[in-house]
Amino acid sequence: MTLLGLVGTTIGAYIISQGKMTTGGIVLLLSVLVDALDGTMARLRGDNSDFGGFVDSVSDRYAEFITFGGLLYFFLSQENYSGVMVTFAATAGSVLVSYVKARAEGLNFTAKVGILTRVERYIVLIPLLIFNQPFIAAVVIAVLGNFTALQRILFVRAQGHERMRKAREEKAREYIH
Repeated sequence: MTLLGLVGTTIGAYIISQGKMTTGGIVLLLSVLVDALDGTMARLRGDNSDFGGFVDSVSDRYAEFITFGGLLYFFLSQENYSGVMVTFAATAGSVLVSYVKARAEGLNFTAKVGILTRVERYIVLIPLLIFNQPFIAAVVIAVLGNFTALQRILFVRAQGHERMRKAREEKAREYIH
C-alpha cells in the first residue's frame, strides 16, 4: 500500500508538472487516501513493525519531494521564478518539520507540535491544486511549514533548558550529600 501511494503521488506530480492542477490534485488526494490505509491495514493484519513504520516515513518524505518537484517543474516551465522560490521554501519547510521531529525524538525530546504537519500540508495543497491555485498553495505551505519547524525548534529548546535545569539541580543535590 505504501508503494502504491508513492506511485500514485508520482503520477499526480507528473500531471501537476504538465500544468493540469485539478487532475493532479485529484490524483494526489486518491494517493494520500491509499497511503493513509497502509498503517491501518498492517495493524489489522498484525503485521506492523518498526521497519514498516520506517519505510512508511521515508516514503512519505519521498512523496513530498516528488510532489514539490512536480510543482517546481511546472513553475520553471512557465518561467515563474517566484513560484520556483516559494516552492523551494515550501519544500524546505516541509522537510524541516519532519526532520526537527525525528531529530528531537532521537535525543529523547518530543516535537509533536505545530500548525502545519504533513496531514495539514495536504489539506492545504490538494484543494488549492484542485482549484488551480498552485502558487497560493506553495506560499501557504512555505510560510506555515517553516513557522511549524520554528515552533518545534522552540518547543525542543524549552525541553532542553528544562533538562539542563534538572541536571544542575541533581548535581547540586549530589554535591550537598
